[in-house]
Amino acid sequence: MSMRLRLWVLAAGMLGTATLFVLACVELPVFGGTWHPYGDRAVHAALARHTANTIASVNFDQRALDTLGEESILFGSVLGTVVLLRQTRDEQRLPPEPARVAPPVRRYALIALPVTLLIGLYVVAHGQLSPGGGFQGGVVVATSLHLLYIAIDYRALERIRPVGLYEVADAAGEAGYLLLGAAALLTGAAFLTNFLPYGTFNTLSSGGTVPLLNAAIGVEVAAGIVVLLARFLDQAVEIVSGPDDEAEDGT
Repeated sequence: MSMRLRLWVLAAGMLGTATLFVLACVELPVFGGTWHPYGDRAVHAALARHTANTIASVNFDQRALDTLGEESILFGSVLGTVVLLRQTRDEQRLPPEPARVAPPVRRYALIALPVTLLIGLYVVAHGQLSPGGGFQGGVVVATSLHLLYIAIDYRALERIRPVGLYEVADAAGEAGYLLLGAAALLTGAAFLTNFLPYGTFNTLSSGGTVPLLNAAIGVEVAAGIVVLLARFLDQAVEIVSGPDDEAEDGT
């Protein structure tokens, strides 16, 4: 295919895309108007399935498959980081040196740690009722653990952060979401259909599968963030070469 023909194909494709884009925008609701067909449908579906937080209903019910893709992006990022930043056999890691922390920083970080952890768990648990959910609460939970690094030092963080267990939890959160979606198939419904009883509106058990999917996301995000930060923080610890590298360098 010649360069000129390629340009014509490109121009035709761009023209077609622009035409479809313009046609789609023509029927959009007027900004600031009273007609909101998409929002009205989302709210109606959320209330029909006893989910007080419409955003949670959209994320974990109406478009739960899209949320699986978003979760999988984070899972893939964690997996790639673990593979790329793993310690090789011919490398040795020196233990981190203790660092002095200012007393006010230590005091307030230790106070903030349990408060932040409790807030993160609350946000995850109430995702179907109020703003927040597994994504936001999972990040807060992961952040709370690292306040120990700020308050004391890296060695203290390592004692409460067995990375292997968090890697398992990350995979379990991803698997839990998939298994809940597959469970809907056993009832004859589509993948990730909200098949459980909807429960009582505005309670923790309301929303059918929404709170369970939200919890799975919370576990995956919290564990995934901890693993990511663990791998990146490890890069700040000194790595020394093994005997083979020294022999190759002639030293």
